Amino acid sequence: MSEINIPSDFLPTDGRFGCGPSKVRPAQIAAFASEGAKLMGTSHRQAPVKNLVKRVQEGLMELFHNPAGYEIVLGNGGSTAFWDAAAFSMVEKKAQNLVHGEFGAKFATALTNPWLEKPTVINGTPGSRLELQAEAGVDSYAYAQNETSTGVVTPVQRVAGADFGSLMFTDATSAAGGIDFDATQTDVYYFAPQKNFASDGGLWFALMSPEAIARTEKIAASDRYIPEFLSVKTAIDNSRLNQTLNTPAIATLFFLAEQIDWMNANGGLAWADARTKAASKHLYEWAENSSFATPFVSNPDHRSQVVVTIDFDDAIQATDISKVLRANGIVDVDSYRKLGRNQLRIATFTATEIEDVKVLTKAIDFVVSELS
Repeated sequence: MSEINIPSDFLPTDGRFGCGPSKVRPAQIAAFASEGAKLMGTSHRQAPVKNLVKRVQEGLMELFHNPAGYEIVLGNGGSTAFWDAAAFSMVEKKAQNLVHGEFGAKFATALTNPWLEKPTVINGTPGSRLELQAEAGVDSYAYAQNETSTGVVTPVQRVAGADFGSLMFTDATSAAGGIDFDATQTDVYYFAPQKNFASDGGLWFALMSPEAIARTEKIAASDRYIPEFLSVKTAIDNSRLNQTLNTPAIATLFFLAEQIDWMNANGGLAWADARTKAASKHLYEWAENSSFATPFVSNPDHRSQVVVTIDFDDAIQATDISKVLRANGIVDVDSYRKLGRNQLRIATFTATEIEDVKVLTKAIDFVVSELS
């Protein structure tokens, strides 16, 4: 099976389509080799690294349409660390979580702890989407803008009728930099940079509203125990100095800065949004016209433009397809491990070229014909 050789005409220029760590553009690697490498092994308290952090912060603000009063906050760790940090530092009494996949569920779990009331969890069937509902006593509403495990997208918008002062938490890890949005419709737009931003791990970022910052400062001044590593107030204070509590991942910052500059130079978030829409549109249309594949997310309005999940007929094993693709240099298109479906999951992040996506579908067609 793995000996199937895909014709060169059916091989993408770049075969990286993973929804975890994403494709990093060759230009980013080249820039790091010539300039970024000089920062490795130097102090993050000195101007060269602090200026890199500032470059990232200012670039993100431009990309996110410069919402008045908002700040870019960053901290050590990834989104998993931020879930715990938010539980300690930002949720006052009770949260409501919208869950339609693995990552939304993980934040809900982080908010189930002794100092908070049990969160209200609205569970949707994977592949579909429900909605947050205004609820008395809830001070924090949390959801994933893009559910990486299932390929379901949720609009960035406030909950009508929510209690005054409640905050919106948007998990944007696989959406940020690839889907346009109105920042004023959320208070905490947080993400890790290894998806559309074509970077590496080790840091979390959050676009925070003045209300989110005020809430964080209020809780920090209370008698709640907050570990320093999970203190969002500490992260805010350090971010205002263009630094992090502990040494940040320098390569991650550099790759991120290069990607943000590239996005802004080409037209910003609107440009990136159009790019991911075009790539995902090709995949969905291909699946709809296929005799052996279909989009997993049945409602077109719920389909992600950056994570495309495609189901296959039982006669065709998606795992066999992915094995052949990997042997031919097309990697990381496997289904999410805990979903357990006969499907492929394909990233159409901003760095992905649409021509490579078009060639990918030709490669899949070829492999299926060889396996049949």
